[in-house]
Amino acid sequence: MPVAFLAYPEMSQMLVSELKSRFNMELSDFTVYGDLFYTENVSPFACEKYPYWARTTAINPKFQKFESIGEAAKFLKAIQRNWASYQFSFFRRSSLIQEKLPFINLKPKSFPFEIPSSQIGLFTLIDENKMLYSETATSPLPSGYFQFIEDHENPPSRAYLKLQEALVRFAYFYKTPLPDEKSYCFDAGACPGGWTWVLRQLGSRVFAVDRAELCDSLMNDSSVEFLKHDAFTLETDKIGPFDFVFSDVICYPERLLNWVNLWIESGRTKNMICTIKMQGEIDWDLVEKFASIPDSHVVHLCYNKHELTWMWHKD
Repeated sequence: MPVAFLAYPEMSQMLVSELKSRFNMELSDFTVYGDLFYTENVSPFACEKYPYWARTTAINPKFQKFESIGEAAKFLKAIQRNWASYQFSFFRRSSLIQEKLPFINLKPKSFPFEIPSSQIGLFTLIDENKMLYSETATSPLPSGYFQFIEDHENPPSRAYLKLQEALVRFAYFYKTPLPDEKSYCFDAGACPGGWTWVLRQLGSRVFAVDRAELCDSLMNDSSVEFLKHDAFTLETDKIGPFDFVFSDVICYPERLLNWVNLWIESGRTKNMICTIKMQGEIDWDLVEKFASIPDSHVVHLCYNKHELTWMWHKD
């Protein structure tokens, strides 16, 4: 059974590197269509472990010839309702096919939003009258990607976008509500306050810890308690309990893994979202240790760069 991996924008080299180092596959194993990597050599993926740097994976993609835009749209609609295109060429023709398909919202999103649970397929034109299509893709997002409507004035850093996306995905994975005015959250490594800002927008109280202070508006917020300290050296039994624990700390992944295990073992939180910051070449065995923690997910966010995000929820 063939598969096709669609890289995140401007991150195809990260996908190629992962395929080589994690799955022992070479670029010569693939036919490449823009950022889409197609292969019939699927033996490494039999266990359903797919590349993190693929924003979506097309399962069992096929090729189909067509004579007109209407014929292409009719063919796809006969299979299922929801489709999204990945366009690397024939942009106008792809857009016209998309317009003839049932509507899906491709516009930038306002936070928060709910990721739909319905299946969405993927198609791409590889020449004027031939498409590659897959009715089954691993991401529920259109072509595995979305963007937020950004606030360019109020957040103290663009890191706020990572937490917004992580929370949206967390709610999708675990079917749980977002933090709200009843929530007490620990933001480790909070400076300058992008993640704390998101939590305050949701109404949550925040215990923010860093060696440097947050922006003035958050330092003066009565619902933000700030502690100037190394967040990773605080003893779990001396703080909390917390509804959510967050970390966007720049640290070695080994240290983060030890820290999250301490919190899980402490029983003083049921929800965690942490950024796994990569230091040089990625240690895939270490990433697998994060992924193997029960009830956890490791994902690459649309707003991640050379990093992954780990999330955990204890039901």
